[in-house]
Amino acid sequence: MKFGDWEASMTTSEPGITVENVTVVRGGHTALTDITFTVGAGTLLGVLGPNGAGKSTLFDAITGALPLTQGRVTLHGAAAQRGALAYVPQRDSINWTFPATVLDVVTMGRGWNIGWFRQPGRQDKEMVRVCLERVDLWEHRSDMVTELSGGQRQRVFIARALAQEASVILLDEAFSGVDVGAQEGIVEVLQSLRDEGKIVLLATHDLTNLAQRFDRVLCINHHVCAYGPPDEAFTSDVLEELYGSHGIEFTAEHFRHRHHP
Repeated sequence: MKFGDWEASMTTSEPGITVENVTVVRGGHTALTDITFTVGAGTLLGVLGPNGAGKSTLFDAITGALPLTQGRVTLHGAAAQRGALAYVPQRDSINWTFPATVLDVVTMGRGWNIGWFRQPGRQDKEMVRVCLERVDLWEHRSDMVTELSGGQRQRVFIARALAQEASVILLDEAFSGVDVGAQEGIVEVLQSLRDEGKIVLLATHDLTNLAQRFDRVLCINHHVCAYGPPDEAFTSDVLEELYGSHGIEFTAEHFRHRHHP
């Protein structure tokens, strides 16, 4: 299957994403320039960069929601199947006043399977229950989403992605408005998904708490500044390019903890 510059390849059963020379120009402004990287099954990838660096644009390119000016995005194996990509957008883009329960939101993840005008069957209901239990929210299934904390809301949307049976999960600024303790809980869930062979991409501008929990990091500021394991990617030059003096401070703190645990 091929849709413009977004392509699906079923040559392997394992999920994978290849981004080749992707450039995106929007409204005369170049949001991304020559982005190239590959990520395979069982990876928790942090997409790091300052606000406005193009992280959300990259996610839109991967999902096929945004036309590319140049380059190609290819989804391999299980990632190319119907319903295989789940996207959790920034919290500011979600209408939190919508009157829906936790159970309602997660059941929406089964839409690709049951259709939007059919009632969920026994298998769908069981899948939703399992997904909510996995993120420790089954006891809150009847709560309105508007009543939840920031961390609980993020776990609801992770459960919806699980209910979708997605092999690739993209989370855009998932830690915005979430306290440190809740962040740890979310990362533990994401790491368990990674351990099952899923691909998890988490975009964030925040380096302070969880940067070392990623398997690999893609540092971008409209172009690729670095890609690899955190210990290799977080050089002083890269972090200064991304964050200026704050990046230099993070580098010093990072290496201090690394060499003196």
